[in-house]
Amino acid sequence: MAEKGIERRLAAIMSADVAGYSRLMGADEAGTLVALKALRKDVFAPQVAAHKGRVVKLMGDGALVEFPSIVNAVDCAIAVQRALADRATDEAIRLRIGINLGDIIIEGSDIYGDGVNVAARIQEVAEPGGVALSAVAHDQVAGKVEAAFEDAGEHELKNIDKPVRVYRWTDAAANPLPITTEAGDALPLPDKPSIAVLPFTNMSGDPEQEYFSDGITEDVITELSRFRSLFVIARNSSFTFKGQAVDVTDVGQTLGVQYVVEGSVRKAANRVRVTAQLVEAETGNHIWAERWDRELEDIFAVQDELVRTIVSTVGGRIDAIGKARATRNSEAHLRAYDFYLRAAAAEDGNTKEDYQRARQHLDRAIELDPGLAMAHHHLSLVNFVEWMAHWVDDRDMAFAAALNAENKAVAIDDTDSRIHAQLGQLHHHRRSFDEAGQDFEKAIRLNPNDFQAMALYGNY
Repeated sequence: MAEKGIERRLAAIMSADVAGYSRLMGADEAGTLVALKALRKDVFAPQVAAHKGRVVKLMGDGALVEFPSIVNAVDCAIAVQRALADRATDEAIRLRIGINLGDIIIEGSDIYGDGVNVAARIQEVAEPGGVALSAVAHDQVAGKVEAAFEDAGEHELKNIDKPVRVYRWTDAAANPLPITTEAGDALPLPDKPSIAVLPFTNMSGDPEQEYFSDGITEDVITELSRFRSLFVIARNSSFTFKGQAVDVTDVGQTLGVQYVVEGSVRKAANRVRVTAQLVEAETGNHIWAERWDRELEDIFAVQDELVRTIVSTVGGRIDAIGKARATRNSEAHLRAYDFYLRAAAAEDGNTKEDYQRARQHLDRAIELDPGLAMAHHHLSLVNFVEWMAHWVDDRDMAFAAALNAENKAVAIDDTDSRIHAQLGQLHHHRRSFDEAGQDFEKAIRLNPNDFQAMALYGNY
């Protein structure tokens, strides 16, 4: 039985984002923003309108679009990719597009639910310039669109319970290949050491532990990105390779990096094994590899050692991270950290129920360790999303709770760009523009690699 007051319907959903956006922003921030704006105005919006679609929301470099017909959605996606291929240059913006047909929940002008989540995850496995469909979408358009699709097999998609079979558009006109120049050369590298951290593999034999290996990967990316001497690929780009057997050389060319980090995490009881290796992308040569077998309370020391080894090995200058580590080995902190990772994984589901579950994990984390800044930060995010999505009756209270939680986070850790970026976003929405600008600028000073901080600052 449908939940009372909840409007549902079947819809065709398109999720699109820019391939290699962090690299493009790092190479030419102003030029990339101008190009993205032109793409949306000249290509994306006209095609969506022509195919009777509705842009639900634009999210930084991404877009979510709803169509009344799956045929319209696929025709629109292919028309967009062909138009972009026609105007392509060496540094042209290329999109990844994922399409799904599924049940959605409508709240105001926004949409949620599994239909949306699957589309977003399929988009992550689409290739630059390509279109990926779920099996149910492919079945509905077979013989109805002038395009060929190849079976790309089943994919384990993050926060999706069952594997999803994916079909890829194979029209060569859109060049759905790793981004290269016309001469076939790799992307130009940034002017400082550049690195991508691929998702660490969960070796625990338990899919429920996926959040832990993903959390470790994200922490390593975050810590590395603090170093101004490195260019670090953002999580969104690195995680497009999750669950795939990849060639490190292809990864380097696709993302435009000199080095790639890959590894695995095995967690069992109170023991953890972390393996990591640093590979030179151009040659495929292994620069170093290491394995740590430790008690779980040593996981933060392993993270620190991994980060410092990477930074020193690739020739970067080891800046002072400025984070207090003294209390991180307590049992309470470890348990709180685990709850925080569970909450962060739940948020990726993007449904009301997922955020309610995340709140429960965060409340438990803060109860165990009130000094865990990231738990307060994510509690702020939960309240903010619930405010934005109208998921609560008292929106004023939700916004006030978001601001209060973020203020607690910054009081605990004033050196984290993510905290200042979120605080800036809250000040922006309450129209405290001077305070918003100060927090955004501090976020970018703390971490020039924080693409979300830059995107929010651009919005501001």
